[in-house]
Amino acid sequence: MPRLFTGLEIPPEIGAELSRCRGGLPGARWVEPENYHVTLRFIGDVDEAVAADIYAALEETRARAAVPVAIEGLASFGGGRPHAVFAAVTPSPALSELQAEHEALARRVGLAPEKRKFHPHVTLARLRHVSSPDVAAYLSLHGGGPKLAFTARRVALYSARESTGGGPYIVEAAYPLG
Repeated sequence: MPRLFTGLEIPPEIGAELSRCRGGLPGARWVEPENYHVTLRFIGDVDEAVAADIYAALEETRARAAVPVAIEGLASFGGGRPHAVFAAVTPSPALSELQAEHEALARRVGLAPEKRKFHPHVTLARLRHVSSPDVAAYLSLHGGGPKLAFTARRVALYSARESTGGGPYIVEAAYPLG
């Protein structure tokens, strides 16, 4: 059963800049730069028939322009029990429309609606047993993080091995933007 998700690839030069934020947070499991991405829709573990339906639906998505992406700062998910450090992606109408299209596609092939609100980001590290004060110190040390921009020129359908996340991810198919 493949574990699938759709996302925007991060160009290597942007990944290299983001990777400068690695380290300095004991207990963090850092995502490798080649696995950085912006998730549009997590699909999950699906059987081969649903995977084939997803491939077909992605092939039929409407043509759209390349999507400008702005990364502005670092933050964490989890509040008092942090579980991830990420680079925040500034929401935009183009990004929201693309994500909404992927949500509709997922529902069309029979997947349950995503319960979480779309919060575009690039996960840099997954955290286990890392204290909130340690995360706050890390974020403070990095002064808000990098401000970067790029244009996403394709959407990827990724597969992941069964694990707790963080890769390695494989691009199973790519769909051009622009």
